[in-house]
Amino acid sequence: MANGYRTLSQHLNDLKKENFSLKLRIYFLEERVQQKGEGSRDDVYRRNIELKVEVESLKRELQEKQQALDKTWVAAENQTNRSEAALRQHYEERQRESEHVYELLENKIQLLQEEARLARSEAEQATALAKAEAQRCQELVAKLKEATRTKGDSGSGDGCDTAAQRWVYKSKAPSHFLPFTVPYLL
Repeated sequence: MANGYRTLSQHLNDLKKENFSLKLRIYFLEERVQQKGEGSRDDVYRRNIELKVEVESLKRELQEKQQALDKTWVAAENQTNRSEAALRQHYEERQRESEHVYELLENKIQLLQEEARLARSEAEQATALAKAEAQRCQELVAKLKEATRTKGDSGSGDGCDTAAQRWVYKSKAPSHFLPFTVPYLL
């Protein structure tokens, strides 16, 4: 009878943990939907949400373990058939375990927060690099158009007309060919 109760109690606790994790995920996802970031930041935000959910789950797990430890201590005090030395040893072991788990969880939380900070930093760097590359490409296209216009207006007749025609032809190439045509044009 007691074994069946323990099984049901454990199953109920597992379901409560899962429910709590799902509620946290929904909360952070709703928070994320309200912010609506850029495409490259989606991964960072998704990872950040996952990390927040994991941190909250770990905090809740720590709290549950602390409560279980407290309950164990109360139950141990009520048992008169055990010696006080055995009870004290049992409590100290649980306390050391709890402290060890707490330290591990704190370390993991710090690592996860650092990972999230690094991911945000990398996303910001990638965004800045992409903007700089887009600006550089626009400048190159402007230079190419200006060079084409200048060569076309000069009409020197010294063979530059064919070079200008090549530039015009290459400038009409699709934009994904532009990095390959620019070195030949300059």
